[in-house]
Amino acid sequence: MVGAIIRFVFTILLLHTTALAEERPRIYLGASTKTLGYSPLWVGAKRGFFEQQGLDVQVVLLRGVPMTLQALASGSLQVGTGGPEPYIEASERGIDFAIAGGLSNGMTQVLIAGKNYKSLEDLRGATLGVSSLTSSGVTALKETFKQKGLEFPRDYKLLIVAGGSASNLMALQSGQIAATIVAIPLNYAAEEAGMHTLARLIDTVPNFQASALEIKRSWAEKNRAVMVRFMKAMVLSNRWLHDQRDAAVEFIAKEMQLKPSHALKGWEYYTQNRLWSPDGEPNFEGMKHNLRVYAELSATKRPVPDVRKFLELSYLNQALAELGRR
Repeated sequence: MVGAIIRFVFTILLLHTTALAEERPRIYLGASTKTLGYSPLWVGAKRGFFEQQGLDVQVVLLRGVPMTLQALASGSLQVGTGGPEPYIEASERGIDFAIAGGLSNGMTQVLIAGKNYKSLEDLRGATLGVSSLTSSGVTALKETFKQKGLEFPRDYKLLIVAGGSASNLMALQSGQIAATIVAIPLNYAAEEAGMHTLARLIDTVPNFQASALEIKRSWAEKNRAVMVRFMKAMVLSNRWLHDQRDAAVEFIAKEMQLKPSHALKGWEYYTQNRLWSPDGEPNFEGMKHNLRVYAELSATKRPVPDVRKFLELSYLNQALAELGRR
């Protein structure tokens, strides 16, 4: 009799758990990095915006776009993130990727130089550290120097330093390189150590899509209602970041392990330049710039494709119709 009762209770619990799972679909959201620009993902997860939309969203930190892209392609993730170029390339190869919304809608990097360098001209003949020779950040860096009359590789060298901004800063501090590009707000710590900010890449390339939300069209269309709810949560996360300065800065400082003063400066940079879009949209002119870079770097030297080919904004548009545009 007792055994029958226990089995009955477990059956009820199982049915209840299954019902909850059906009410709150689970989405695995891949974060290719955990930096200031990706804050909306953690806001959505930890400030309850995904839960408010009846979703169980698990943010998975995968460290790098290639791994995130592979996981999205295999179905291990339902939403991926990162710079759009690798996803565009994969889409051109036949994978049904699309960009569903913006995440970080502009250049986030600055050029930091050692204590002995106070202008771009001072870097003539110097070696700069970068994470890749083909990234859009490096393309903007080259354009920044070109505007001052310095050409690569005639007037300066580029050295690949694996490990991202933090590794490049370590190489700079050790004297291995003369300058590097880092994402805001890492530059503020470098400045406090006596280094100099020589240029903001956003001043050279004002329109750029640094990172976006990527989906597989087949999954998203099959789960349209879920995808719309996800985009509503992302919009609300972005709006919260814009509207709640003190709470947002406190959240960023804690979640991204930043000094409060650096978190504030970073928040100011992102909100003033609208790198977090209150409506969750991508930077359309920025996407055109990304596609020009992609076409230039393509081995086939193909023509610049139409940006609309890679966008699927119907879920965002429906979310905004329900929430109202800002």
